[in-house]
Amino acid sequence: MQDDWTAVERFRPDGAAPVVLVCEHASRHIPADLNDLGLTGAALTSHAAWDIGALAVARGLAERLDAPLVAGATSRLVYDLNRPLESPTAIPPVSEVFEIPGNQGLSDTARRDRFDRLHTPFHDALAETVATQRARVAGPVALITVHSFTRIYLGQERAVELGYLFHSDGALAQAALQVEQTRGQYASALNEPYGAGDGVTYTLEKHGESQGLPALMIEVQNDLIEPPEGAAAMADHLAETLRAILPQPGQTQEATA
Repeated sequence: MQDDWTAVERFRPDGAAPVVLVCEHASRHIPADLNDLGLTGAALTSHAAWDIGALAVARGLAERLDAPLVAGATSRLVYDLNRPLESPTAIPPVSEVFEIPGNQGLSDTARRDRFDRLHTPFHDALAETVATQRARVAGPVALITVHSFTRIYLGQERAVELGYLFHSDGALAQAALQVEQTRGQYASALNEPYGAGDGVTYTLEKHGESQGLPALMIEVQNDLIEPPEGAAAMADHLAETLRAILPQPGQTQEATA
């Protein structure tokens, strides 16, 4: 059987913009040898398996901004690429309301195998893309990750439609929020519906802030982007916001803060 443990997809690798786009939870693919992790039905297509609409938005941004995009190619139920191996949610035994039989009682060896087959090649590809883009633009590069979230979570409705998240340096997120509040189209907030304390900023810190780069995580309510036309409209909207805040050619790193 052909190995279908695919870790990463790349789009627009020759993009010239001073930004690298990331979509860790782009896919709901589960390798055949895992037998759907013992799941059936809604668990395999729901938000638990992937960020619905996020890849369409990220690809739309890549086209509109002329930016490279690095996307995950396997479901976060197999391994969450936005988590380190030691995180209990890297390979979740339970996700939202779903128990994941294929993730329960895994040995350290089995966990390490998934890490090596998915996390390592994905993050190696992302690090390479960031380094290439920094050399290409000869200046500051921003790291932008794209995610989606459910309007209702565990029975509670979320008021926010767009969230701008950061790890510890909030300059880019605050700039984005200021643009959003001026435009007034979506209910927007900082570090909603999640924040760094929820363990969701691993990629931002690993490839952005720790490298001295401006970094931003965008969370979009998935009702808005599940239809293709909704994803396209959101890509248009976010591209306009990002153009207003991204580093410009010839700009120093300090000038982007």
